[in-house]
Amino acid sequence: MAKYGKWIGAGLGFALGGPLGALLGLFIGSAIDNVQIIATTQSPGNPYRYENPSSRSGRGDFMFSLTVLATAVMKADGRIMRSELEFVKEFLKRNFGVESTREAMGMIKELCNRDIPLAEVCTQIRYNMDSSSRTQLLYFLFGIAKADGEVSAPEIRLLENISDLLGMDRSTFTSIKSMYYNDLDSAYQILGVTSSASDEEIKKAYRKMAMENHPDKVGHLGEDIRKAAEEKFTQINVAYEKIKKQRGIN
Repeated sequence: MAKYGKWIGAGLGFALGGPLGALLGLFIGSAIDNVQIIATTQSPGNPYRYENPSSRSGRGDFMFSLTVLATAVMKADGRIMRSELEFVKEFLKRNFGVESTREAMGMIKELCNRDIPLAEVCTQIRYNMDSSSRTQLLYFLFGIAKADGEVSAPEIRLLENISDLLGMDRSTFTSIKSMYYNDLDSAYQILGVTSSASDEEIKKAYRKMAMENHPDKVGHLGEDIRKAAEEKFTQINVAYEKIKKQRGIN
């Protein structure tokens, strides 16, 4: 059995319970190598909330959540091509490094033949992961969906469903979606406004987006995830500069 201890043991908390924990059990069983497990308990008021000594979800929680949801996105159009797996492999390698990619791909190949309880998984993530981390998770999922060159209609529908299940508002979903298209309308959508917005409304929207998406908000998930957040933060600034130039805003 492949040993995933070094990666999945990094900051695991809520993913040890619930539907994510059940999926995790497919890979590690009782053969966890050098992993110190933090005991998690369900909150009596919410069967999807798990309590552990840390107030934040850890890197392991984030990475395993991404792996499970990425598999669901790839399965959205009914089949997973070998070329699609290769694209995702390169995407993961670029963002998370060789070792994490090797382990994640092993999990993805197993999950390809499993039913993923998407609503339950997303609900567990929603109640245990902070908003900034969930936003970054959705951003990565869009990147994976476009790994083969385009985001298909079934993938868009699934990503929209995942966004809703994760408790993300529609403006956040539209903003991230627009980061994968390069035109002026997309620039407005990235900031969550329309082209009819006033200059002051645009400035206010930019300040709000910049504050909510600052890379420091996901710094606890690791430097690689923080760097990806910097890319998203840069796209917000590029969109703002594009609108400023078009409008002549100082």
